[in-house]
Order: sequence, then C-alpha cells, then structure tokens
Amino acid sequence: MLNAIGLENCGLEVFIEKKVPDLARLPTKVLVNVVGDSIEDYAEICSRLDGVEAVDGFEINISCPNVQHGCRFASDPADCERLFKALKPATKKLLMAKLSPNVTDVGEIARAAVEGGAQALSLVNTLLGMAVDVKTRKPQLANVTGGLSGPAIRPVAVRCVWQAARACPGVPIVGIGGIRTLNDALEFFIVGASAVQIGTTNYLDPDLLNRLPKELGAWLAEQGLEDLGKVVGSVKA
Repeated sequence: MLNAIGLENCGLEVFIEKKVPDLARLPTKVLVNVVGDSIEDYAEICSRLDGVEAVDGFEINISCPNVQHGCRFASDPADCERLFKALKPATKKLLMAKLSPNVTDVGEIARAAVEGGAQALSLVNTLLGMAVDVKTRKPQLANVTGGLSGPAIRPVAVRCVWQAARACPGVPIVGIGGIRTLNDALEFFIVGASAVQIGTTNYLDPDLLNRLPKELGAWLAEQGLEDLGKVVGSVKA
C-alpha cells in the first residue's frame, strides 16, 4: 500500500478530553504515538500526557516520510539523540523510538536514540515510494511521494530489526512491516524483536490480531518452548 495521508489527528486537547476516557477502559497497556514539528512540540505533548494515568508510554514517531518535516530526527544521529535527551526529563513513562528504513545505517540511529534516553525501539516506518500514471504521466499521489507498507517491505524491515538488535543489545524492539502470517511474525522475533505491530494487513485480514497470539502459543507448544524469550534473537547469522 502506498499512502500519503499524513498524520492527521484530533489534537492534544481533544485527545485528552474525548479519547483518554475510552483508552482507560482498555484491558491493556496504552502507548501514544507522538509527532511534532520541533523538539519543543514532542516535549510538550509528553509532558502533558505524563500525568494521564491511562497512558503508559510513548512511541516517538520521528520517521513518517510523507509529512513536511520528513525524517530529520530519524536520519541524523545527533538530532535524534538531542530529541530524546530533551524528552527524558519531560516524562517518567516509556519512551520508544519509531525508526525509519530510509537511512544509510539504521543501527547508528538506533544507538543514538538509546543513548539519548529511548528505552525501546520500533521499526520500521514506511519506505519512501512513488507511483506514476502512465497515461497522464503525473504522480498518482497528490503529495508526489508517499509511504510504502505491506508484505513488499517485510524483508527490508526484518533486516533493519536485525541491525538495530545488533547495535543495541538488550533493548526491547517492536518489529513492523508486512506481517500477515505467523511465520512473518516469527521472522521478526528470530532476528531480535520481542513484539510486533500489525498495520496494513488489517485492511485485508482484520481477524489476524485475534488469531496470531493463539497461533503463536500453539507453535511454541509444538516446539517444546515455554515462552517467546527462547525465540527472540535466536537467528544463526
């Protein structure tokens, strides 16, 4: 899927007033995805939500390729580290850096995020892509370029998670990118992810979120493994 929908949302005030009460009733941990145009934007949002009990942590989105500020914090190690150093005093809650595949060395960016104060990593965000209408010779997206997601990007995402895990041993990683089966998720676990996110597949197979934990449990039992920890980072490479 190629999209350029940006990061439209209701804004912080409406989120606190109307969304948080619903989140508080969910029987799970809640991480809020945070984006801003400046370090000050990120810090203010984290600071305001630090006192909200329903929020357990933040996924700091520094890597969306189809917004105006692009991937500045995700492509420059110094900027990335500076951002997380500024966020660390703003909250006592979990800080997770969402990283981009559109960089030369994702391991270097991962290290910078962790050195700045990130306690976990999630990757990857979408790849930068483009499509052209051959009849009109115009880009098919009004934004010209957009974010590519889905099964096509999974090998890239698996490689990035492997590199990040090697660069930041012991740091929890959430794998993202084209997961549509148990085997897809297992690839991420084996290279070092301890959790996964499901995105594009929800458009085609929304029940995967219900099936995947059961399928994973059954697979672990078949393998004679007590928990997923035996699988995480077990790649023989």
